[in-house]
Order: sequence, then C-alpha cells, then structure tokens
Amino acid sequence: MKILLFGRNGQVGWELQRSLAPLGEVVALDSQGEEELVGAFTDLKGLASTVVKVRPDVIVNAAAYTAVDKAESEPELARTVNALAPGVLAEAANEVGAALIHYSTDYVFDGSGSRAWREDDATGPLNVYGSTKLEGEQCVVRALPRHLVFRTSWVYAARGGNFAKTMLRLARERSELMVIDDQHGAPTGAELLADVTAHALRALLADPRKAGTYHLAAEGATTWHGYARFVLEHARQAGQDLKAGAAHVRAVPTSAFPTPARRPHNSRLDTARLRAAFGLTLPPWQNGVARMLQEIL
Repeated sequence: MKILLFGRNGQVGWELQRSLAPLGEVVALDSQGEEELVGAFTDLKGLASTVVKVRPDVIVNAAAYTAVDKAESEPELARTVNALAPGVLAEAANEVGAALIHYSTDYVFDGSGSRAWREDDATGPLNVYGSTKLEGEQCVVRALPRHLVFRTSWVYAARGGNFAKTMLRLARERSELMVIDDQHGAPTGAELLADVTAHALRALLADPRKAGTYHLAAEGATTWHGYARFVLEHARQAGQDLKAGAAHVRAVPTSAFPTPARRPHNSRLDTARLRAAFGLTLPPWQNGVARMLQEIL
C-alpha cells in the first residue's frame, strides 16, 4: 500500500509518519515539496498533479492553516488551505481510486451549551478558521465517498510549541498566572490522533461502510485553567523550580483576553460513534498530558 501524507512536519503529521509506516510505503511531504511533488496547499494544480503522479492508495491530509486569529485578516489564504485544497485532494483521490483521511475541528460548532457535540449536531462556526475548516469538510464529503474526517480539539505534542510549555515558561518567570476558566475541552495528543488514524484506516480499507465523519478526542474534559494547574502540579512533583505553582493560577473569563477571533466556550466532543465503529477505548486526557510532560521536563 502507498500512502501520500501532507503536512509531515506538523505535530500530527510528524506522529503520522511513525504510525502509518507499518501499513505501507509513506510518501511524506511538507510545504516545500520534494523533487517534482508539490506539498504547498496554495498550489492547487500542483497538489492535483502530485496525487496523479504518486497514485497513492490513501491520502492523509495533516496540513492546515491553524493561525486562528490571523485568519481573521487572511480569510482567502485560510480558505485556500483549509477548504479549497482539501477539495482538490478529494477530487484527485476520486480520480485515482484513493481513500482520503482529513482532520477538522470542534470550531465548526458555535461552542454553546455544555453537552459534548455529536457528529450530526448543527454546525455554526464563530470565526474564519472554523468556517474554512467546515467548508473543507464539506468539500471532502461531496467529492469522495471513501473518506474519514476526524474532528478533534486542543491538540498538543511534545514536539514544537504547546500550551503546557507556555505555562511552564510563564511559571518560571512570574509568581501568578491568569488562565481562562470558561472554555471547556479535552487536551488531545498528536500521537493519539496518529495511532487512532492508523487503526481506523485499516478498518476503512477492510469495510468501506465505515467511511464518514467522526469525533476524536481524549476522554474527559477540563478548562485551560484546570489544564494549567495539572501541568504545574506535575512539574512541581518532578522537582521543577517554579515561581508560580498550581495554587497561583488565577481563573479568569475569556473576556479578560480579547482576541480578533471568537473562541467557543464548549469544545467537548462526543466520541461514542468513533469508539463503537472501530472498537476503541480513548484514554483520559490526563494520561497523554502526563506522558508528554515526562518527555519535556
């Protein structure tokens, strides 16, 4: 089996190179491309020709425009990368007979209420990023029956920047931190996303009826405030020298940190459909965060 992976240097793409390797040959591209292959999502014709040249059995799209606030001032670029490019990949996949795996976000919802979002709930993005990701989903679903769309939230990895690293840095510099306590979600590790992807891909190839949209996130939920306290308490137990500990994290509302893009208050995702379809158990968010902290501390 040949797998064409886009976004190889991102947090999820990096882990996918590992998880997909046992399934077949992985041709992994970043935005720079490779020889005659195009990986830049601003080059739509190049993306289509790359799929035709490689003729993969599966395309995995881990590339995206994720600068949520910047997207408000760059809507066309965000739409090209998050919506038009996935649509081109889906059409090209249909042409060569490939399946497509695509990642989306809880930002397709309006973040209201407190119930975890289900796949069939009405969408209502609050910002440009969410709108472009929703359009990308729709382009994939329309163009290609054999697809998996995974909506996830609060993604982190040991590699690259993340919320935990920011909290640790600030806790070393300051005696008190202010962290938002009215946004709810589940921190979800890139390695969990990658491992579930490999498992689900094998199931899809064996049974095309498993195609569709699924919610994929770690079990449980917290707030950014709760997340920060968990990180700092874990760091304290690991012997880290911090000016601010878990007890010095002050809870504040979203309004305390105005941003160009509105954020959803409820990012909880109901993963029942995914667990039932693929026979999976998703670990509590604390497990993955603790493991990541062991790597970076």
